[in-house]
Amino acid sequence: MRTLLMWLLVPLALATIIGAALLYPFGHEQKTGAQVGLHQTPVAAVVTGLAENCGEKCVAITVRMTDGAANGQSITIPSVNGPGAPSFRIGDEVVLSYAGSQPQAAESYQIVDFQRGWSLWVLALLFAAAVLLLGRWQGLAALGALLLSFVVLVLFIMPSILAGENPLMVAVVGAGLIMFMVLYLTHGISARTSTAVLGTLVSLALIGVLGALFSAAAKLTGLDEDTTNLVTILGTGIDTRGLLLAGTLIGALGVLDDVTVTQTSAVWELRRANDKLTWRELFAAGSRIGRDHMSSVVNTLVMAYAGAALPLLLAISLAGRSMGEILTAQQIAQEIVRTLVGSIGLVAAIPVTTALAALVAVRQEVAPAPEPEPEPEKPTVKARKPAPQPAKPRPARIEGDLFGYDADKGPWERPSAPRARRAAPARPAPPARRRSSD
Repeated sequence: MRTLLMWLLVPLALATIIGAALLYPFGHEQKTGAQVGLHQTPVAAVVTGLAENCGEKCVAITVRMTDGAANGQSITIPSVNGPGAPSFRIGDEVVLSYAGSQPQAAESYQIVDFQRGWSLWVLALLFAAAVLLLGRWQGLAALGALLLSFVVLVLFIMPSILAGENPLMVAVVGAGLIMFMVLYLTHGISARTSTAVLGTLVSLALIGVLGALFSAAAKLTGLDEDTTNLVTILGTGIDTRGLLLAGTLIGALGVLDDVTVTQTSAVWELRRANDKLTWRELFAAGSRIGRDHMSSVVNTLVMAYAGAALPLLLAISLAGRSMGEILTAQQIAQEIVRTLVGSIGLVAAIPVTTALAALVAVRQEVAPAPEPEPEPEKPTVKARKPAPQPAKPRPARIEGDLFGYDADKGPWERPSAPRARRAAPARPAPPARRRSSD
């Protein structure tokens, strides 16, 4: 069984590595922001004063720059004040956009954002501490796998798409890289992990095929506001529908890992608990666990996409359009396709992974359950031996007449012999015997 898994996975791993080498834009020089027409330069600053004297719904904000060409200088910038505008307080750390040629002129700057680096670092440290506290060494491996996922996303997927490669192919190869590295680094190289990898690959392939079919059938273009701005800035052709599918694959990958690993672990633990279970019994028991898992995972995916599109849903609902028009609009329809296609892939991952895990587990030797860690021995305190007590004298045998004894007068004492005789009642003398005359 290990040999079969190796023959299935090694070609897929090699194909992923070769695909990454072919798609990576070696020698391609990506244009910077200034080269594509973005001349704004971020400048850090601190709010030092507020004054509402620049007109109606306007506030004059005085800031002191902490970097850039005019480091240390203060300028006053007018900003909108009212519903939908951010509120500022003295001491806020903000980001200015510098797009002029005169660093000392206030007209060259505009407040665009807040600085939030320290809060994100604190949150990241709390997250890492929670993972390490619960997972220990496996938690450390999970953090390393998370870091590798960001590396693949930033250093492979994004540069390849910006260089003009097919976004769907880039997403498939990138998802394969992330999957192999994350699963084997987090859970180790074993038949159990290899089964989870196979189940994830099958589900990803199903999501890619269904996404391509239904995005074409629904005539989705993928041209939302952000994608349109990206195409305008790049000035080159980019497959926007492929970009939509790439986002669907990458978004479903994290949830797929959860489903496949959980199902594989459940089947292995069932096999360890009862090594006499057949393949059908293992599959049936694992499927019952998977049904409970499926309902919560599908709801999680739907709520994640709905939460991301909530502002768009609110804006469209205010337009007075019917529910059918809202659901079939470009922005909402592409989220529906993402959600339903990803959910189909998750639902399919449960029986596929469970069947593969049952086939492999039933042919594996049952490993003994890990012994629990021994509890630390409690320090033994030697008890002090009780001090020897003098032996109590054995009470003498009570003799004498106890008639008339009163307990209120104190303990009974043995009277002396003469006193006892005096206290005893007089007994009548026996009658004298007559002597016979004979």
